[in-house]
Amino acid sequence: MVKKLPFLIMVHKTHLFIIIFLLMVSVAFTQNSSDKVTLSSLIPTLEKTYDIKFSYSDTDIKNIFIEQPKKKLLIEELLTFLNEKTFLQFKTLDNRYVTVSFLNKSISICGTILESESLIPFVLASVKVNGYNLGTTTNNEGIFYLKNVPVNAMLSISFISFKTKVIAAKELFSNSSCKQLFLEEETEQLSEITMPRFLTSGLQKSADGSVVLNTEKFGILPGLIEPDILQTIKILPGIESVNESISTINIRGGTNDQNLILWDGIKMYHAGHFFGLISAYNPYLTKKVAVTKNGTSSAFSDGVSSTINMETSNRITNTFSGGGGFNLLSADAFLQVPIKDNLEVHVSARRSFTDLINTPTYTNYFSRSFQDNSISSNSINNAESNFYFYDYSFKVLYDLNYKHAIRTNFIYIKNSLDYKEKYAFNNTIIEEDSDLKQENLGANITWNANWNAKFSTNLSAFFSDYKINSSDYNRDTDQFQTQLNNVLETEVKLNSTYEFTDDLHFKNGLVFNEIGITNTTTVNAPTFSKIVKNVLLKSAFYSEIEYQKKNTFARFGVRSNYFHKFQKLLIEPRINIRQKLNSEFSLKLEGEFKNQTTAQKIDFEDNFLGIEKRRWILSDDEKTPIIKSKQASFGLEYSKNKFYIDITGFYKKVNGITAANQGFYNNTQTFNSIGNYDVKGIEFLVNKQTEIMSTWVSYTYSKNNYTFDVFNPQTFSNSLDISHSLSAAFNYNVTENLKVSFGGVLRSGKPYSKPIEGNETIQNGNRTIVNYNNPNQERLANFFRIDLSGSYDFNFSEAVKSTIRIGFTNLTDKKNTIDSYYVVDNSNTNNVRRVDNFSLPFTPNLSFRVNF
Repeated sequence: MVKKLPFLIMVHKTHLFIIIFLLMVSVAFTQNSSDKVTLSSLIPTLEKTYDIKFSYSDTDIKNIFIEQPKKKLLIEELLTFLNEKTFLQFKTLDNRYVTVSFLNKSISICGTILESESLIPFVLASVKVNGYNLGTTTNNEGIFYLKNVPVNAMLSISFISFKTKVIAAKELFSNSSCKQLFLEEETEQLSEITMPRFLTSGLQKSADGSVVLNTEKFGILPGLIEPDILQTIKILPGIESVNESISTINIRGGTNDQNLILWDGIKMYHAGHFFGLISAYNPYLTKKVAVTKNGTSSAFSDGVSSTINMETSNRITNTFSGGGGFNLLSADAFLQVPIKDNLEVHVSARRSFTDLINTPTYTNYFSRSFQDNSISSNSINNAESNFYFYDYSFKVLYDLNYKHAIRTNFIYIKNSLDYKEKYAFNNTIIEEDSDLKQENLGANITWNANWNAKFSTNLSAFFSDYKINSSDYNRDTDQFQTQLNNVLETEVKLNSTYEFTDDLHFKNGLVFNEIGITNTTTVNAPTFSKIVKNVLLKSAFYSEIEYQKKNTFARFGVRSNYFHKFQKLLIEPRINIRQKLNSEFSLKLEGEFKNQTTAQKIDFEDNFLGIEKRRWILSDDEKTPIIKSKQASFGLEYSKNKFYIDITGFYKKVNGITAANQGFYNNTQTFNSIGNYDVKGIEFLVNKQTEIMSTWVSYTYSKNNYTFDVFNPQTFSNSLDISHSLSAAFNYNVTENLKVSFGGVLRSGKPYSKPIEGNETIQNGNRTIVNYNNPNQERLANFFRIDLSGSYDFNFSEAVKSTIRIGFTNLTDKKNTIDSYYVVDNSNTNNVRRVDNFSLPFTPNLSFRVNF
C-alpha cells in the first residue's frame, strides 16, 4: 500500500487538474455565451447598480442584444457605451432619470432567406427598403447585406410565387449571425389553408370554403390506389356521379358540362380516360386541386355548377427528382429536371397497356364502358377490339430575375378505340373497320411580375383544342358514317393584385376569349353531309376585394361579361364570407351569379358508336341560350379536438337549359324546348381524427326539379335527382407504413321513364317509337357499394421511396343498375325491351410506385 501511495496521489492530482480545467472552460464558455444579453434584461440591473431610472417604450427595446458593459464605469461612460452599441439614444434628464428614444441614424443589417418547408436558400430574392431608393438581392447562400439603412425603416422581402415578408430593419441589427427569415409559397387563387388535414391526409380545407387536394401528401381512400383527382372529389358531400363515371360528375344537381375544369389555367373539355372511369390528368405532376362549389372568385367564368382548378408545381427546386409506377391498366413516369439555376423542366407521361395485356381490371372496365353500344352488339360476332389511352404533359419554368417569371405548359390527352368486324358475303370474308378517337390538347404561357412589394400582375394566354371523331360501318343499313365534334378556344387574361395591407388585397382583371365549335356528320348512302360551325367572342372585366385576418374571411367581387355577337352585357356579383364566432364555431355565407356559353347535346342515334353520346355545342342566344345560374348557401362549422362537423344548406337555380341537353327518354326528347332546374338541399359531414385513424360520415339530401313548358306535367324530377346520399369511411394506420381504408356508399336510385302500359309503342311517320309515360316518374333501385384499399410504404434507400397499393371496388359484387331505358323490339310481347346499364362489378386493382 505504501508503494502505491505516490501513484494514487498522482492520480488524484490528475483528477483535480482535470476538474479545475473543466471548471475554467465552463466559466470561460459561460462568459463567452453571455457576452450578449437582451437590453430589456440589462436595464433593471443597471438601474440597481447606478441607482437610476430608465424611461423607455417596451417596443423600442424589444429583441435588442448588447454586450455586458464593464464594471465600475462612470455613468457618463455607461451612457456613451449604450449609445455606441445600440441604435437608441440614452440621455440624462438629471442625475437620476435617463430617457431612451430612437436616434435618427443608419444601421447595417443582414439576413438569410430560406424556403419555409424545404429550408432551401433563395438565390436573387428581392430585399427592398420601403420608402427609400435602397435594396439588394440575396447571394448563392440566400444571404443579403445592407448598409446605411434608416433604423426605423421597414423591409419587404419577396420572391416570385412566394408571399412577401415585411420586417422591421431594427430586428436584423445587432445579431451575431444573419437572422433566418422564411418565405411561404403563395398559391394563386387559393386562400390560406385553415384545415391542414381534412378526411384524409392530402385533403385540406381553405378559408374560402374550397377543398384542396395536395397530391404529394395524399393518404388513402376506399377503393382508390392512386390520388385520382376526379375520383377523389366524389367523396365530398354534394358531389355525385349517377353512373359512377368521372366524366359525368354532378355537383349539387348540375350536369357534368356545368363544371369548369382548369389545368394550369387551360380550360379542358375532356375529363376521363376509359370513357370516364379514371381521370385523364396524371396526379403525380399535378400538385394541387381546388374544388369550389359556390362563392367562386370573380376571376373565373363558365362552370355554373362548380370550378375544379388543377395546378402543377410552380417553383424551381434546382433538384433532380421524379418517379414512376404502374397499375393493372397503365404505366407512367414523371421527372423534374433543373437546367440552370433559373430554368427547370417538368415532364410526365402515361400510357395504358390495354392493347397488349388483358388484366381482370381491364376486362371489367371494358365491359362497363362498352356494355350499351355498337361494340357490345358486335361482340358475339367475329370482331376484334383494340383500345388504349395515353397522356403527356410538360412545363418549362424560367425566372428572368427575382421580380419576373415565365411559365409555359403543354398537355395532350387521347383515347383511341379501333375494332374490326368480319363476316361472310357470297363466300367471301369481308372485313370492316370502325374507330373512335377522343383527344384534348392544351397550351398556356404565363408571365408573373412583382413590380414592388404591394403590386403584382399576371398575364396569361391559353389555347385548348378538343376533338372527338369516329368512323363507323353499319352492316344492317350498309352505311358508312363519320362524325366530328371539335372545340377550339383561345383566351388572353391580365390579372393585377394590389395589397393595401397583408390582410387586404384588391384584384382586377381583363379577359378576351374566343371559342369556336364545329359539328360534322357525313353518310355515304344516301349521300349526306352536315357541317355546323359557330364562333363566339366575349370579353370581361372583373374586380374583387379580399380581406382575411384572424377570425374573418371576406371576398366581394363582380364580373362584367360582354358577348360581342349578341351585344349583351351580363353583370355577375360574387360573395364569400366566413366568420369564426369562437374557437369552435364558424359561420359561412356564399353566393354567386354565373354563366356559360357551352353545353353538351346528347344524341341517341348511336352517336360516336354509341359510346360517347355527348357533343359540345355553342350558345346562339335563341334556340340554345346562354346558361345562367344563381346560387346561395349558408352553413355552420364546428371544430374541436380533431372533431369536425359541417352543415350547409344550399339553393341553386339554373336557367337556359334545353331538353336536348338532358338525356331524356320520352316522347318529346327531340323537341327544342328551353327550361330550367332548381335544386335545394342540405349537406352534412362529420369527421373524427386521431393520430392513427380518421373516420367520417357524409349525408346529402336534395330535391332537384325541372321545369319545361313542353312537358306534361311541366315540373318533374330532374334526371340527376339523388334525394338521399349517404357515405361513410374508416381509415386506419396499422403502422407508420401500413394503412387501410374501408368505406361504402348508399344512395337513392336516379329517376327514369317507363312506357305507357298496354300502349308501349306509337307510330311517328315511318318510324315506330317507344310511347313513354310522363317523364321521370319511376326510380331505379338504391345504389349500394363497399370499397376497400390498402397501402404500404417502404424505401429502397434514403433517396428512393416506394409504395404499393391494392384496391377493391364493389367488394360485395352488387349488381347496381345505373341507367334504364326502352327500345322497340318486335320480338317481345309488348314490342319493347328494357335496356339496363350496370355499375362496375367486383374489380381488383394494384399499383406500385417509386419516387426519388
